[in-house]
Amino acid sequence: MPRISRETKEEIANLSHAELLQIVLKMAAREKSVMDYVMVNYIDKEMGEEVLYEEAIADLNALMIKGYRGFSEQLQWANMLAACIKRINVFTRVSNNKRMEADLLVYLLEVPFSHTPDLFGTCFTRFDTKVAQILKRLITLVTKKLHADYRIEYEDKINNYLKALHGTSNHLDMIYDMPQSI
Repeated sequence: MPRISRETKEEIANLSHAELLQIVLKMAAREKSVMDYVMVNYIDKEMGEEVLYEEAIADLNALMIKGYRGFSEQLQWANMLAACIKRINVFTRVSNNKRMEADLLVYLLEVPFSHTPDLFGTCFTRFDTKVAQILKRLITLVTKKLHADYRIEYEDKINNYLKALHGTSNHLDMIYDMPQSI
């Protein structure tokens, strides 16, 4: 993201209301994230984040059923997880609601952990690593960025995920270095 100099800020402040309106409309037409930002922060402050969250869930569901390339099932799953994380990142850039971000990460992690544990611990370590990265992001979010009251909500799920990963993929340094529980 570029830094805006003091002179540029002054020039923008001197623009007329009509010019600023034209700029906002032009950017909102080009970038969906700009339109989402305007909607959440200025137009629909009450329900904007909820609508954005529901759209993210719908997009994640669509991404999960899409077919992905990969030699093995684990590589296909890793590609799916990467695509889903990109969508969650779009949500995060627009909304600063950390609880909704944590809910999206839990929703995404439910998919690999709800299937057979045979997916973990194979020679295709990209899948295990991707799941561990998502789990590490969730742990950081819950332990450092959310209020302590929310930790209780997520603690059991996170500990179950950690137990499953340590039981199958502890040979990977990233997973070995993760805590046994939070």
